Amino acid sequence: MELTVTEFVTLDGVMQSPGGPGEDPSGGFTHGGWVQPHGGPELGAHVVDIFSRADAFLLGRGTYEIFAGYWPRMTAPDDLIARPLNTLPKYVASTTLRRVDWANSTLLEGDTVEAVRRLKSSPGRELQVHGSCGLLQTLLRHDLVDVLHLHVIPVTLGSGRRLFGPGTQPRTLQLAASRITPKGVALLTYRRGGPLRTGTIGQPE
Repeated sequence: MELTVTEFVTLDGVMQSPGGPGEDPSGGFTHGGWVQPHGGPELGAHVVDIFSRADAFLLGRGTYEIFAGYWPRMTAPDDLIARPLNTLPKYVASTTLRRVDWANSTLLEGDTVEAVRRLKSSPGRELQVHGSCGLLQTLLRHDLVDVLHLHVIPVTLGSGRRLFGPGTQPRTLQLAASRITPKGVALLTYRRGGPLRTGTIGQPE
């Protein structure tokens, strides 16, 4: 399976608490809920399309707890996000959780990096990561991300947990798709492009 990461992110790189004011106030963060004013049918359809390609989910503890507290209550059969989240396998990376009760959830044991590599070697389409800021830093540090879907919201916050933290590997990414919604959200998809390339402006490559 390809490991794909989907994130809402501000122009200044913050990914904390996009969904609502109380979603993740850790660190004294007070700006939660910055996506909603910029949503719309185009953004919604894009997110549904991403979920339609999932064969499994990989979640960090915080995102697992947020999702598990909400999505099991969404039981409409035509809900194209709730259905895959509630029925497909979910793998949870956490050193503090002792059990996961959401249906079809499995707590990863042992070394997270090796566990993720084993999952990636399994047959299927996409192993999807949504949110999961702490887990994402581990995935980036070990170069495990194949595809990165960024929904860039036209706001700046100045504080909060960042998409790319210390330890992110220097890499070149290839833009695979891009478009802008009527409300100014940039929908960007990147694929791994190999090692970082550098050069001097004005000189031939």
